[in-house]
Amino acid sequence: MNNKKLFAAVVGLGLVTLSACGSSSSSGSGSTGSKTVTLVSHDSWAVSKGVLADFEKKSGYKVKVLEDGDAGQAVNKAILTKDNPQGDVFFGVDNTLLSRALDNGLFQSYEAKGADTIQAGYRVDGDKVTPIDTGDICVNYDKAWFSRHKLQPPTSYDDLIKPAYKNLLVTENASTSSPGLGFLLGSAAKYGDDGWQGYWKKLKANGVKVVDGWEQAYNEEFSGSAGGKKAKADRPLVVSYASSPPAEVIYADPKPSTAPTGVADGTCFRQIEYAGLLSNAKNTKGGKAFLDFLLTKEFQQDMPLNMFVYPVVQGAQVPAEFTKYGPQAKDPETMDPAKIAEHRDDWVKSWTSLVLK
Repeated sequence: MNNKKLFAAVVGLGLVTLSACGSSSSSGSGSTGSKTVTLVSHDSWAVSKGVLADFEKKSGYKVKVLEDGDAGQAVNKAILTKDNPQGDVFFGVDNTLLSRALDNGLFQSYEAKGADTIQAGYRVDGDKVTPIDTGDICVNYDKAWFSRHKLQPPTSYDDLIKPAYKNLLVTENASTSSPGLGFLLGSAAKYGDDGWQGYWKKLKANGVKVVDGWEQAYNEEFSGSAGGKKAKADRPLVVSYASSPPAEVIYADPKPSTAPTGVADGTCFRQIEYAGLLSNAKNTKGGKAFLDFLLTKEFQQDMPLNMFVYPVVQGAQVPAEFTKYGPQAKDPETMDPAKIAEHRDDWVKSWTSLVLK
């Protein structure tokens, strides 16, 4: 989920993101006896310094983090390097890409301690991955822009193809970006196998703009973001997350009384992120300890204000800012992982031919 780092960067605030905490021993960070555990993730991994320090103190492991771009890019790179992995644990593969990771043998079996506390709706069959967080991919809108133009913001997929919203939406490339793929899958869930292509033809005719990833879409093209305002962006609609509005409030200085952006609740697709012990990981003991840590309430309750996602374990508290500015979608589109696995590659290929050519 690509929220934390970019929001903080555009408003000039520092992050407690540890790209390398601790150093490898002379025998290598992955050796069986190593006291360093290496996490491979997308660029939006973040954790409070004290929470990670507590894990390191209790476990005796130092944590090294390797960030490999957008979620889609990170998954693809991990698959290519699976025989000689960069680390021990991978965090950030979501339900849109999970089958690709599993089919390519990216993970080895391990049932994390605390797996029985995961809410039923987020559990998966087998023990190759552990659900860690959830969030909703949704169209966000710039409240001020719509107010100035005396236009009601869209509330649904259907609204986005209306003439009133022509040339207003920017989305991410479905072949390279997790939110872009989620938006495609949401439209497929909404309009069905035979209807989603017709929908995208209309969306293309209505001037949708496609960029490579979330960072560019949100911080360079979207007029409602802190970065977009500085860049004088001209697109008041963007595919982002339901948790983006609270981030705009939390990292603004001074803080506004209301969020400057809103969510078109009828455009949401439910995303779930997983972590797993990499096949051929050298420090399997350390990797297992780290996976256990990801399900503790300490970490789960730390996630919302660091990565702007929702916890998945029972009883984990959600910050008041989320309840006020970024509640989860009431009725998001969803899709069975088996169906995603069956159709994803063909849908992305068709989408690319239809939208980008």
